Amino acid sequence: MKQTWRWFGPDDPVQLAHVRQAGATGVVSALHHLNDGRAWPADEIATRKASIEASGLEWSVVESVVVHEDIKTRSGRYLELIENYKGSIRALAAAGIRIVCYNFMAITDWTRTDLDYPMWHGGTALRFDIVDFCVYDLLVLKRAGAEADHPADRIDAAKRRLAAMSEGSLAKLEANLIGWVPAREFIHDREGFRRALDLYRDVSPEGFRQNLFTFLREIVPVAEEAGVRMAIHADDPPFPLFGLPRVVSNAEDIAALLAAAPSPSNGLTFCTGSLGANRRNDLPAMAKRFASDIHFAHLRNVTKEPDGSFHEAEHLDGDTDMVAVVAALLAEERRRKEEGRPDWQIPMRPDHGHAIVDDIGKKVNPGYSCIGRLKGLAELRGVMRTLEQLAG
Repeated sequence: MKQTWRWFGPDDPVQLAHVRQAGATGVVSALHHLNDGRAWPADEIATRKASIEASGLEWSVVESVVVHEDIKTRSGRYLELIENYKGSIRALAAAGIRIVCYNFMAITDWTRTDLDYPMWHGGTALRFDIVDFCVYDLLVLKRAGAEADHPADRIDAAKRRLAAMSEGSLAKLEANLIGWVPAREFIHDREGFRRALDLYRDVSPEGFRQNLFTFLREIVPVAEEAGVRMAIHADDPPFPLFGLPRVVSNAEDIAALLAAAPSPSNGLTFCTGSLGANRRNDLPAMAKRFASDIHFAHLRNVTKEPDGSFHEAEHLDGDTDMVAVVAALLAEERRRKEEGRPDWQIPMRPDHGHAIVDDIGKKVNPGYSCIGRLKGLAELRGVMRTLEQLAG
């Protein structure tokens, strides 16, 4: 597998030199400063590509060209924005960048309640605490209809927890949930978030699914013509939040979206962490079932709790059998190579790492510290090397 690394551009505290030292050969990046729905200009793409290549690396995957909320709701400027999206696909293809990771999550992108959850080893991890989420959703945001989305025992626990929380803790929780995520299209305050939620008031889960399928049918032919493989990322977490629809959370969702626009250009970013937070998902089985449609892999692990909470585990620990997943992906690579595909390698990256050693206390993008991901990549590299040798 092609070993890659997420890099947020010139402002990323982790430098391209560090990426090389970690042993990655590819970079996963995007023009985050232009992720407002405009078409990406060729000169901006060329500048980013040149800076990556000057460090001896390759721009392997774009993550991501953001899908604007107007497209997701098919409102406002959505027709213009879809044309802009097609323009970005064509411009990336012209620059030789042919894998585009994207998601179709309404408003929130990936969501955690805690960005520095203390781990047993002294470092910190990302965590989603379902009771803390209920505190914010029901008791702070006071979202209409929220009470129906939380069971009585969770609501009781949330009321007790809120009574014990300081103003500082509540402010931090709110910032984590609605005010921060790398590469997010918008940063919301509470009232702005309520207004954003209101845009989805009349969008049902099935309506949202059909909006995704319509979007795919509009962009996949362009990607196919340009030789680009679109790779959708699963919902994270893979269950509804804030009453918003989720339509890429399990095997049935994936099968439906692949069938909606059948093409080699309509495929998956197989994220073991996102999909792994759904108890229904058997990750090794899904990796085998959808192997031919996997264009990119995020390899990380989560430990789930009975109430629906979870935290990011070590890459080889947690609830997902990572060795079995990697074995399935390597088997697919062998199949592609035997088929004669020049792009037989599947790019992977170690997704989300713990903050450990001297990354603790440094300014880093939460989940994207250097040393935790380096450790994860080294562990995954060992798994890959061993499996490759066993396969002969």
